[in-house]
Amino acid sequence: MPKRKRSGSGKKPAKEQPKTLLPQKRHYRQRAHANPFSDHALVYPASPETMDWDSHYPAFAGSAKTPEFADVGCGFGGLLIALAPMFPDKLLLGMEIRVQVSQYVQDRITALRATNAAPEGSTDPGPYQNVSIVRANSMKFMPNYFPKHSLSALFFLFPDPHFKSRKHKARIISPTLLAEYAYILRPGGIVYTITDVKDLHEWMKTHLEEFPLFEYVSEEALREEGKGPILDAVYSSTEEGKKVERNAGDKWLACFRRIEVARVS
Repeated sequence: MPKRKRSGSGKKPAKEQPKTLLPQKRHYRQRAHANPFSDHALVYPASPETMDWDSHYPAFAGSAKTPEFADVGCGFGGLLIALAPMFPDKLLLGMEIRVQVSQYVQDRITALRATNAAPEGSTDPGPYQNVSIVRANSMKFMPNYFPKHSLSALFFLFPDPHFKSRKHKARIISPTLLAEYAYILRPGGIVYTITDVKDLHEWMKTHLEEFPLFEYVSEEALREEGKGPILDAVYSSTEEGKKVERNAGDKWLACFRRIEVARVS
């Protein structure tokens, strides 16, 4: 009996890949961490007054608004993207020292703005217009970006633990840096820290407890104040947070409020 001829080449047609404007992380290869003490080719403002925020947030141009939320070492921008629609009237800024990672976040924001543009004639600027990123060394140049008491939230999510004792000076929480954070954070503002490294958690918590301008505030108290959505994003919106969840690891949260200091007349 003659064999039946196969129609076509016999190969299954390839599945058409979904088209998207969103950047793909595989095209932005980068080391996991960067040495903050190394020389980096950075452009930064001489003072907060010289910073051109209109170019970062064109939908808010002329409003004189400055960022209120800052994510230090923002990584791939998961927290920023999660919080931006929740706080459409606040400006959010990510700070990231790694070249490719910061470029990825910028491209991601550009794509999200393009794919979620508001209808023509609408007074609503549309989502993600309130989020941006700067490539910056936060350990050196934070006061160059933010005026005194301008931030209401400062995030340190899964920072580099710098395990070796000789590298502890590179940790993002230290007495010297806390003075800068207290300067740019308004009274009542919150510092959010989270890590999957217990030693680093204890280090950050101890230094914040010992600094006179911060006081510990429990997760329960923050949730009662209506900050539950922020805490949920802190726990689960970042690449690192999701990785810890996949590995069934622990997350250590510690939050502190910037206290008001009464002036002596």
